[in-house]
Amino acid sequence: MKQLRNILNKILEVLAGVSFFVMVVLTCWQVFTRYVLQNPSSWSEELVSYMFAWMALLGASIVVGERGHMNIPVVVERMGKGAQMFFSIFSEVVACVFAAVILVFGGVQITTLAMGQMTSSLGVPIGIFYVVLPLSGVLNVVYTIINIYDIVKGNIDVLPGGEEQPEEGKEA
Repeated sequence: MKQLRNILNKILEVLAGVSFFVMVVLTCWQVFTRYVLQNPSSWSEELVSYMFAWMALLGASIVVGERGHMNIPVVVERMGKGAQMFFSIFSEVVACVFAAVILVFGGVQITTLAMGQMTSSLGVPIGIFYVVLPLSGVLNVVYTIINIYDIVKGNIDVLPGGEEQPEEGKEA
């Protein structure tokens, strides 16, 4: 599982990085065409907004893989290891169900629907840009399954963030 996680991390880091790089280049192109050529580029502005969505959703998948999603462990960290494991697995299951229903199922629905609509400046189906929704959902489902496996096997800390709790009587 560690090898699969590492492969997915590398691929997503490259894709999110390329998306960010393309956004920077296109934004520079927008500034150049607007202020130097006095002829603003409308297609690049539209593409930057779609690239931002891709970067954000792929980056969110990386966060799910790192178990870096938002949590407030103030109650769970005071519980025993068994309860901590239960709630860690429970939070991963909730994230998995959300990804499967909203991102995968809903993403497929909206992508299919949007394939009939064309972008205003680029002239390609909007659904092509929406493909990142179900893609991100599948990645999130895979990551949550890997996380559950690693929690059960003891390969990762039960509490997200990896901070060990101080034992009673010891200084933190």
